[in-house]
Amino acid sequence: MTQLAGRTAMVTGAGNGIGRAIATTLGRAGANVVVVDVLGDDAERTAREITADGGSAMFDQVNIAEPRQVEGVVARVVGSFGGMDIIVNNAGIGGTKARLHEVEPEDFARVLTVNIGGTFNCTKYALPHLMSSKHGGTVVNIASTYGLVGAPLAAAYCSSKAAIINLTRQLAVDYGPEGVRVNAICPGYIDTGLGRRGPTLTPEQFTVATEIRERAAARQPLGRQGTVQEVADVALFLASDSSTFMTGSILAVDGGCLTTFNYGDASN
Repeated sequence: MTQLAGRTAMVTGAGNGIGRAIATTLGRAGANVVVVDVLGDDAERTAREITADGGSAMFDQVNIAEPRQVEGVVARVVGSFGGMDIIVNNAGIGGTKARLHEVEPEDFARVLTVNIGGTFNCTKYALPHLMSSKHGGTVVNIASTYGLVGAPLAAAYCSSKAAIINLTRQLAVDYGPEGVRVNAICPGYIDTGLGRRGPTLTPEQFTVATEIRERAAARQPLGRQGTVQEVADVALFLASDSSTFMTGSILAVDGGCLTTFNYGDASN
């Protein structure tokens, strides 16, 4: 595939899960891919996969919540590849599963600092280069269906993802005249092996958590969890010239879960 030949893309949180799938997919499409993750070893692994597949990649260990670190990696990207055309803001964290009055202020603030603050940092420093892209700059934000509905025990996460969704719309207004398109993807139940939480669980906890997700996904119209590749394919579409008349769009990749009320056992 050559949809993105000659373009440079930075993908955050690309060491694992959805971010890793997006990075490798953009690499196969011909982009120079900058793999960014707070876990340096994981970022390096993803970059190696891209180059082993014949693509072009570099990696950097970055905490997106730290503005100076983000400013530094963007400068290194531009120094290495001469510019930046695409940024995929994927990195994020979940936070404590609890009702709001049980959540510590520091935990709530940490989720917002990483999720919406990190998206702000990365987009802020990328935008001057996106505006000068000869291909037309593109921002793809990874939000969540939890940013569109209320969800149990996830006040900080829901708030942060809702903020990303409306930031997407706002940036589309400000930067459309500059030739920069900004869109967001809202994944539903995606099989990521429980993401970074998975390796921290005991085998018994992992089995239980996986079964809970699979039961919830089974109630959705398509009746299953999505794959990381199914999200990555949509990210490629938004990053490429296949979507040149789209900006400010919020795309649910959720097996239809937002289309219907989930009756659960009451529907039997």
